[in-house]
Amino acid sequence: MNFKHLVAAMSAAAMSVVATPGHAVPVDLELQLLVDVSGSIDSGEFTLQQDGYEAAFRDAGIISAIENGTIGSIAVQLIYWSSASSQQIGVDWALISDGTSANAFADAVAAAARPFTGGTQPDDAINYGAPLFNDNGYEGSRLVMDVSGDGTGTASDTAAARDAALAGGVDAINGLVIGTSTSLQDFYMANIVGGAGGFLVVANTFEDFASAVLTKIGREIIGSEVPVPGAIPLMATGLFVLWRRSRRKASV
Repeated sequence: MNFKHLVAAMSAAAMSVVATPGHAVPVDLELQLLVDVSGSIDSGEFTLQQDGYEAAFRDAGIISAIENGTIGSIAVQLIYWSSASSQQIGVDWALISDGTSANAFADAVAAAARPFTGGTQPDDAINYGAPLFNDNGYEGSRLVMDVSGDGTGTASDTAAARDAALAGGVDAINGLVIGTSTSLQDFYMANIVGGAGGFLVVANTFEDFASAVLTKIGREIIGSEVPVPGAIPLMATGLFVLWRRSRRKASV
């Protein structure tokens, strides 16, 4: 086992929480991060994305926001996606309730290797991720999917995947687009963003990604537009509400 894999294993062990069958752990938020690793993203850009997510969960403002929630904890999962058959869990569901657990999740993100490259099919990413909220050992007050990327897919298929996820119990799907393309932003707004308070954040370049992630995750944790203490305001950020549909995760 190499050092990177050892770090990942140790981080996963540090984050593990035993949930008694039928007794899910209550959390303020179940947050699923769907990260684009398609062929348009080179190795340097992948590293900038990975570094952005890692830094966000080490941020004092983010940790404070988690600790000061109604319950004081969230559950987070990170998934890499590209083509139709290319989705993989990078870091599985983990409980974050304080600085130690937040840094353990950040360690696991830093240690998660890129699994593949390929095409850009966000519909398959959403279809893959939505069922993973079920029987995950947590019961969140809100269930949020978070799709980031720099390309578009098939509009009708992506919108159908979004609508199915929302109908299945996901409360909101948010977007983070990388680039200044108006057509890319329009695609995300029309076909990915949805649900109660769904919004879009724009990172003009990959170098802006860390700031965008910090802004976005802060808002997702707080559940409002109030900025997280310590978070970096992002220029050219779009915050949009498409429609409000509030559903809870169905018990299985």
